[in-house]
Amino acid sequence: MGLFDKLTLKAKQQRQRIVLPEGTEPRTLTAADRIIADGIADIILVGDPNDILAMAKDLNLDNIKRATIVNPADETVIDRYAPIYFDLRKSKGITEEEARLTTANPLYLGCLMVKAGHADGMVAGAMNTTGNVLRAAFQVIKTQPGINVVSGAFVMLLPEGSKYGTDDLLVFADCAVIPEPTAPELAQIAVSASQTARDIAGIEPRVAILSFSTKGSARHERVDKVIEATKIAHEMAPELILDGELQADAAIVPGVASSKAPNSPLSGRANVLVFPSLEVGNICYKLVQRLAGAQAVGPVLQGLAAPVNDLSRGCFPEDIYKTIIITCSQAIGLKNNKQ
Repeated sequence: MGLFDKLTLKAKQQRQRIVLPEGTEPRTLTAADRIIADGIADIILVGDPNDILAMAKDLNLDNIKRATIVNPADETVIDRYAPIYFDLRKSKGITEEEARLTTANPLYLGCLMVKAGHADGMVAGAMNTTGNVLRAAFQVIKTQPGINVVSGAFVMLLPEGSKYGTDDLLVFADCAVIPEPTAPELAQIAVSASQTARDIAGIEPRVAILSFSTKGSARHERVDKVIEATKIAHEMAPELILDGELQADAAIVPGVASSKAPNSPLSGRANVLVFPSLEVGNICYKLVQRLAGAQAVGPVLQGLAAPVNDLSRGCFPEDIYKTIIITCSQAIGLKNNKQ
């Protein structure tokens, strides 16, 4: 059973409520219709009900009528959610009227529904920029306890029979959000990526924080950052199997690890690779994708108190469909962690 087969089964068994604030976007509606038809999640669409239903009719999407549709122009909706936003932002000097205006923005309304517990996760970005999606999530949903950064991970599905990672899977982070993380931020990325490994990849994390140095083989301030990040990550999550600073081969090749890092708890069997900068992470995931024929699933946004995932504006309905499934899995994982 492949990764998405497993995630789909889990989502069906523990149905989540996913809000799609871009409810009048055709690709989003097409993906939502399929999600509903397949019984994967309960869908909440934000937008004018007449526009949504008319578009669904034009696209021959028969299941959209089974979605919950929330109109952001409805005053009763604004009355329900604006006080939540006002309480969250009044220390920043916003007025109640400004809170009402912001609540009418579908991105913020979707996040407020998640914050209020009326939805379990949100997927957006087919029409909106990453910055706008993240801004709403930061302001409303905020980050998990002990985490103050949101980062992006990819689950790399390696060709069958690969000798790397676990079950032909590796998790790469951060490949999407933070250009030059500090040592504390890098530590948080490592801890968040371990959660992604459990919730999305379904593997027990073995985390390597990577560098161009292995255990003092080189001296540089960039190496010092990785060493400090490793120390902080151990303090944050002492139960994690985690090590750094490691070169990539020492992290994933047992024979190399035995000579370069003989005392490493990873023993060359890391399945979560944390890169020292966005530049490195982004380059590496694309190279592995193209040169090794790996499939890159993501980016999965990690670190938020509830799952919000961002789409490319050039996405296809299939991308949205899979991102909704991933968001369901994250929501299930977060709930299990709180129990």
